[in-house]
This record gives sequence, structure tokens and C-alpha cells, in this order.
Amino acid sequence: MPEQPTVALPVLGPRPAPAPVRRRPGRTLTARAILVTCAVALVSVLVTALVAVPLAVRGAERRDQDALAAQARLAADVLRVRAPRQRDTAGDRLIRQLRQQEIEVYVIRGGTVDRPGLPRPVVNRVAAGHPVSGRRLVAGERALVEGRPFAGGDGVVLTRATGGGPWRPVLRTLWLPLLAGLAAGAAAGLLLARRLARPIRTAATAAARLRAGDRSVRVPVEPPDEVADLAYALNGLAAALATSEGRQREFLLSVSHELRTPLTAIRGYAEALADGVIDGDRVPETGRTVLAQAEHLDRLVSDLLALARLEAADFPLEPVPVDLVGLAADAGRTWSDRCAAVGVPFRLEAPAAPVPAYTDPGRIRQVVDGLLENALRVVPPGAPIVLAVRPAGPDPAAGGIVEVRDGGPGFTDDDLAVAFERGALHQRYRGVRKVGSGLGLALAAGLVRRLGGDVTAGHAAEGGAAFTVRLPGNPYLTRTSG
Repeated sequence: MPEQPTVALPVLGPRPAPAPVRRRPGRTLTARAILVTCAVALVSVLVTALVAVPLAVRGAERRDQDALAAQARLAADVLRVRAPRQRDTAGDRLIRQLRQQEIEVYVIRGGTVDRPGLPRPVVNRVAAGHPVSGRRLVAGERALVEGRPFAGGDGVVLTRATGGGPWRPVLRTLWLPLLAGLAAGAAAGLLLARRLARPIRTAATAAARLRAGDRSVRVPVEPPDEVADLAYALNGLAAALATSEGRQREFLLSVSHELRTPLTAIRGYAEALADGVIDGDRVPETGRTVLAQAEHLDRLVSDLLALARLEAADFPLEPVPVDLVGLAADAGRTWSDRCAAVGVPFRLEAPAAPVPAYTDPGRIRQVVDGLLENALRVVPPGAPIVLAVRPAGPDPAAGGIVEVRDGGPGFTDDDLAVAFERGALHQRYRGVRKVGSGLGLALAAGLVRRLGGDVTAGHAAEGGAAFTVRLPGNPYLTRTSG
């Protein structure tokens, strides 16, 4: 005997827990967020320093210049006293005080400075009666200079050496706030990184539990919006997986029942034949019964295989231009005889003109045969079955519609919502009315979708169910008309 095909059914149950992921230092979101925040804080500190330090230096220089100018005005007032003795006593005391403050005092008498070191242009300008304020080289060093003239070519000049300038005191003043800002940036980065990484770690843990088979896991929904969207997506995925696995479990139970029924009959008759219970006159009838059960089993296995292959990328499809009127006529010749044999009227409704479509004729015939077989199974004698074909629109490139209607018990509105789900109607009506394997409608819907069309279920004017298959038009007609 040829080897029978086998169907690989999924095994439901707990899955092994995923192996823990080894995290490398510096590759986690927390570490990277801290590094990025520290880098941003460092750049901010540097930019602040580049802007603030020159401003602080200029402010310090301005304050030093203003202070030196005030002291120069004071020295000019003291040294300008007319009584020489009083002037000399107060002047000497002032000069000593200024030198204690690292301020040098140059006295100009009659255009001559009392000691060397002061630039000649400064001496000449003060002797000419003009004040001096600014920075000059005094005794080879850069210094702040404030000069105030007297009458008769006299004057006084005060200088204070700047040395390295006010940069060092300014930097000594600013380095602590800048360092504090950098530390605050690092701390903020740590807190921000932990806050951002926590919902992601929670989502990763939930995803690992989902992969391990735990469908009860839920992720708390919390701001910001992106984290909330991730939580909603994971929670929706968990709910969808739970629903899908529940349906899959029900489907497997239904298929197992359908497989067991013909196998039980075949096994019972085989045991009866082996034990000699069935005599010679009953052997042909027994053989026909076993054959019928074997054919039922073969159809069920074939449907399972077709459904399994339907989702594969290499599922064979050969769409070509097809006249749906001719295809319906061929199906009508076959099914009119089968319907007449059981007392069911069969009617074909088709226009006189061709109805072009672009599809796989073998697969569409498989869909039509499946829908007609479902209808013939449930309609009572005398109730009609209708196979109708019509264009999808006035344009020949719009495609065509194939419809199967019957006068059977039909469906409720709730049935229509799940008509093409695997085993849904079979589960509802098993034991109530004749049902098939529960796979035919799902297979038909899958085939039509793979061919670029769609199929819907509804209520028929004949009182039963109506299945409408819409097929795409011929692209060559579209190209020609364009």
C-alpha cells in the first residue's frame, strides 16, 4: 500500500523557559543613557564655561579697573593739597597703604616721573593734563593703569600688575559650580535611564513569559505614550495568543473527533471480518461501508494538508484568464445530476455574455465544489440550490462574482461572523444537523484570498445561506483599455 500522508498537529502545553540573556557592560540602555547624559552635561558645562568665563573675566577686570580709578581719584585729591608739608605727610601715608595693596604709585612733577618703569607716553599724556585709564606695560609687566593730572604738568599714576590676569581667580571661583553641574547631569542621567529602562525591562520579561507559554501575563500601562503603546501591544498580543490557542485547542478536539469516527467504523468492520462474524453475503456491503469511511477520512486529511499548505509561500497557484460562465456551466453539469439524485432542484444563473476573471480555474472549481457540497449536505429534498455568476461591474476588467445560494436552514447573524473560522460552525451544529469536517469554508476562504479575491457569507433569498466569491479582473484587459 502507498504510504499515507501524515498531518503534523501542534502540541499545546508549557514551553521551556528561555535562557537568560547575558548583558555586556556598556551595551544596556541604562549605561548608554547615562553616557549620553554625561556627555550632554559635559558639553553643556564646557559651553557654559566658554561663555561664562570670558564674561566673568571682563567683569572682574572692569571691577578692578573701577577700583583702581577710585583709588587714583583719592590719591589725586591727597597729592593735590597745596601745603607741601601736609601734602607730603598724607601722600606718604597713602602711598604706603596703596603699596600694601600691591598698587604702585608714580608721582609726576613738571613732566618728570619720580621713578623709572612708567611708559613715557603715559607720563607725557598725564603731564599734558589728560587722564589715562587702561592697560599698559609697566616695568615689563602688563598692568592696569589709572593716571590723573594736576595743574602745572604734575600728576599721579597708579598701576596694578595683572600677572596672569583675572583668569585664575575666576576659574577658581567657577570650577566648583561647573563640577556640581556635571555631577547633577550624571545623576539625572542615571535616574532618567533607570526610568526609561524599567518599562522596557518589564516588557522584555513579559515577552519572555509569553514565549514560555504564559498567556496570563499583562504589562502595566503607564506614561509616557510610547511606553503605554508598547504595553497595549504586548497585552493585546497576549490576549490574541490566548484566544488563538483556545480556538486551536477546540479545533484539534474537533478534528480528533472527526478522525476517530471513521477510524472506529473501519476498525469495527475489520475486526468483524477478521473474526468471521460477517458472512459472505454481507462482505460487499461491508466493503462499501469501509470504503465510504476511508474516503471520508481521506477528504479530512486532504483538507488538513491543504490548509497547512495554504499559508506556505510555495503554495502552487496558476492564475490565467478565465470565463466564469463556462466554469459555472461545467460545474452545473456535474452538480445537477448529483442534486437530482437526492431530490434537490439545481439552478444555474449566468448571463449570455462571458464574465472574464483572472484566477486559477482548478482552485476556483475546488472552491465552488466545496460550497455546493456544503449546501447539498444541509438542504432538505425539494429546497433549491443556485449557482449564479455575474460581472462585478460594467467594466469587463472589474472581475466577476460567483454565488452559491441554497434553501437550507441557513445561518444566524452570529454564525455569519465566524463562518470561515476553522471548525467554528462544526462545533456549533455537530449533533444538530449534518456537518462536514469543519474545514471546508476555511479552506475556501483561504484559497480565494490567495487568489486576490474575497468571500462573504450572508442570507439567501431562497431562505438559506448565500456565499459570494468576488474574483479580480483580467489585468490584460485593464492594460488594453488603458
